[in-house]
Amino acid sequence: MTERPILFSAEMVRAILKGDKTQTRRVIKPGVPHWVFSKICKYGAPGDTLWVRETWRVHKSYDVLNAARVYGAMGGDVAYCVDYLATPRNEDFWGRGRPSIHMPRWASRITLRITDVRVERLQDISEDDARAEGCQARPFPGPWWQGYRDLGDGELFHQQAVGETPPDWMIKPKKMPPTPWLDLSARDGFRSIWMGLHGLGAWDDNPWVWAISFERMKP
Repeated sequence: MTERPILFSAEMVRAILKGDKTQTRRVIKPGVPHWVFSKICKYGAPGDTLWVRETWRVHKSYDVLNAARVYGAMGGDVAYCVDYLATPRNEDFWGRGRPSIHMPRWASRITLRITDVRVERLQDISEDDARAEGCQARPFPGPWWQGYRDLGDGELFHQQAVGETPPDWMIKPKKMPPTPWLDLSARDGFRSIWMGLHGLGAWDDNPWVWAISFERMKP
């Protein structure tokens, strides 16, 4: 069994901690022959483990890299920036945020065990797999209404609103029919995240990817 580091964005770290994310997709290096894909996954094979790198902080008095190593050897506390905004800040205690790429093994709090590795095209991701990537379907909110708002000078301004009943201010409200074509699937959400990480054309490029399934190990 081997152990390797892996980077995740703050959004994906949250999804892992919630138990919503059990898959990740990573682009296969261009030029690698298709028939050797499954033999050279740099992230490992089923049974191997991955330790997650994320943005982090240590005590401000140890706020240099070498001192942080000493801090870790002493068993010092680590603050994770994903949690930092959701909890009361202690500016007198914690130092600067450190990039995830510089997180050492001792500071990592999340370890994943690989359960499956397969090769596929990016756009072959299914709705179930998109949910396993930590994405959720987002139906277009409804019911929704169209009507007018009085701007105060007798002029009417066309507006829309969402709710079971139209708002009191709406003049001549009209309930609109459902709009299923505006619903967003989990797969749509994954596509948006992928383009946010890799660029607007990254989805259309449809690269070969490693689809890695994992389970979180107990601390």
